[in-house]
Amino acid sequence: MTKLILLIAIFTFATVIASAQTPPAQPTIAPSPSLVKDGKCYEIRTYIAAPGKLEDLHKRFRDHTMKLFKKHGMEVVGFWGPTDKEKGSENTLVYVMAYPNREARDKAWKAFGADPEWQKARAESEKNGKLTDKVESVILGATDYSPIK
Repeated sequence: MTKLILLIAIFTFATVIASAQTPPAQPTIAPSPSLVKDGKCYEIRTYIAAPGKLEDLHKRFRDHTMKLFKKHGMEVVGFWGPTDKEKGSENTLVYVMAYPNREARDKAWKAFGADPEWQKARAESEKNGKLTDKVESVILGATDYSPIK
């Protein structure tokens, strides 16, 4: 399981593109026939911290976000950061979340975003400027041959 998650994180990191923190337009879901239907889904999130803000971002996750994820039923699989400076060790955070299904994911993020405790923590942590320049999210479904479903 760890190897798969690490491979997914590496793949996602390699494909990071610029995106706003505002919710994207509703995606067009065109799954492969090899993807498990109506199964658990995973989300890989890659954050590119604003210059000099990576440790502040870690602090916000450590002190606030993790507790709020749990409050909203969001399962954290793990967090990673690149080890090489050339690959973003100074500004990149990657994490993986798991949800019972896509609808549960969407509902959890909506509730999380509306939570006054989150809004307060975000505002407090960004008093001296935003913490992220880019956030990339990729939703994944397991293949029918994957040991993790």
